[in-house]
Amino acid sequence: MKYYLGVDVGGTKTHALSADETGRALGFATGGPGNWEGVGYAGLTRVLQEVTGRALEQAGIKVNQVAGTGMGIGGYDWPSERQDHLDAIRPLGLNCPLEIVNDASLGILAGTSEGWGVSVVAGTGCNARGWSKDHKRQGRAVGGGSAWSGEYAGGFDIVARAMQAVTFEWLKRGPKTYLSEVFLDHFKAKNLDDLVEGVYLRRYNFNSALVLKVFETARQGDAAAEAVMAWAGQELGGMGVGGINQLGIQEEQFETVLIGSLHGGSSILDAALRKTVLETAPHTQFVRLTVPPVVGGVLLGMEEAGLKAHAMRDNLITTTNDILKKE
Repeated sequence: MKYYLGVDVGGTKTHALSADETGRALGFATGGPGNWEGVGYAGLTRVLQEVTGRALEQAGIKVNQVAGTGMGIGGYDWPSERQDHLDAIRPLGLNCPLEIVNDASLGILAGTSEGWGVSVVAGTGCNARGWSKDHKRQGRAVGGGSAWSGEYAGGFDIVARAMQAVTFEWLKRGPKTYLSEVFLDHFKAKNLDDLVEGVYLRRYNFNSALVLKVFETARQGDAAAEAVMAWAGQELGGMGVGGINQLGIQEEQFETVLIGSLHGGSSILDAALRKTVLETAPHTQFVRLTVPPVVGGVLLGMEEAGLKAHAMRDNLITTTNDILKKE
């Protein structure tokens, strides 16, 4: 029996999953953040040692029994960063075929029926990736979620856009919006003068709780909040379109995997995203990722070791869910 290891490294948590060659999940572990941009490469090594050790121990496997490893790593964005990441992984003592990709790519392996297509990530941040049918080409976004790259609609981008509507009301540059009441209540600000000044001077700082309140305000029918949702959907869809165009799969049938907590939170956002993507790729189908992306890490490790990994996907998903029910 041969064994395989997958790891999903993020900015807030890290998952490791071990499985055998039939796709039977054997061990699962959760750890803290591993993105080197937040914890450094030494921090990446520490969390990898922690979660892989526990995932292998739970399965009763030694590290030298691992036949293939796949890792999706948040913060691994450029070829120039590859060697630094491999150096951070080396202390694990893996002696097997290994592949590393950006963490947004794991959802394509885990979430599509055929192991290729496009992913659009919308959580605290945003990202998009694409993978060709032969796995020889990848599409991508910059993944920086910043003004200079033109990539928006992670959670904090949505809050900032909502605050823009509040500011426009204060300036009498735009209409009144219930978002103003939401922000005033959230920060316990005295009035709009205090709110705008406080945000400008960073006395009031955005946080993830505000994202949910913006979504709720849109569901209540506030026009400005609905406009924020439409904007977010268009931006996220545009990131997916970039990956589609890079791969040249506009007329092909493939799946677009929606990853992250913001998908499904607003029918307006969802509709705008789908409309934007379908204008370029009319034959794509949308699927929500409902399994941990680390499943894609195991499949990547199997593929790197020469297995027809996707044949094991269904069993791996089922047995991983069985383990998680016991967590």
